[in-house]
Amino acid sequence: MRAVWRLARLVPHVLHGLWIVKRRFELLTAVERHQLIQWWSLKTLRLLGIALKCDGQALPAGHLVVANHVSWLDIAAVHAVLPQARFVSKADVKHWPLVGALVDGAGTLFIERASKRDALRVVHQAAAALQAGDCVAVFPEGTTGAGPELLPFHANLLQAAVATEAPVLPVVLRWHEPGERFSTSARFIGDMTLAQSLWRIASARGLGIDVQILPSVAAAGQDRRALGEALRSAISARL
Repeated sequence: MRAVWRLARLVPHVLHGLWIVKRRFELLTAVERHQLIQWWSLKTLRLLGIALKCDGQALPAGHLVVANHVSWLDIAAVHAVLPQARFVSKADVKHWPLVGALVDGAGTLFIERASKRDALRVVHQAAAALQAGDCVAVFPEGTTGAGPELLPFHANLLQAAVATEAPVLPVVLRWHEPGERFSTSARFIGDMTLAQSLWRIASARGLGIDVQILPSVAAAGQDRRALGEALRSAISARL
């Protein structure tokens, strides 16, 4: 009954978000869009019974956010804290029902991860966005993990920060629930479908996420692979 009630309240909220993206976004300033993205993300977490805690200081503009990846809701969690973030996401997310239209409307850059040529295209797009003062966010693991241990970091997209000498902001995401320091309900791994994951999250008791913003790291003059290892070590140590 808990899950049914939460999902019944979530559906109109998602539809409202789609209406905003389709009808209002192009009429708004960047600041107004960011305010709506933050409001929508905070309410999404609240409707699903997810408690949010944030520590750390954000940067004003022109930086790359690097975070670990556990759930498809990581984007909403980061947007609740950093609504200006433009995520780089795998291309098939764009075709997810409802969710795809929402993340597309938030300025997401989509990448075909199996294509090296497409990765280079997105690096150029991300670099241009950083030079324009945007905040670009990436999940360098490339896919979701279980939580406690990080997957290897793919450093290709970090080249955008190296090339533009933009600072990198490491962000630590830790999902938790009573009795579990690293939540199993939030995991989106293996053959789990989006619907199955949504039901597990909506059914959970006391689910929460801690978003920790670590001190920024200078990318200028760094080798992207060495930078990736340093970022992975910093995020892993805080986890």
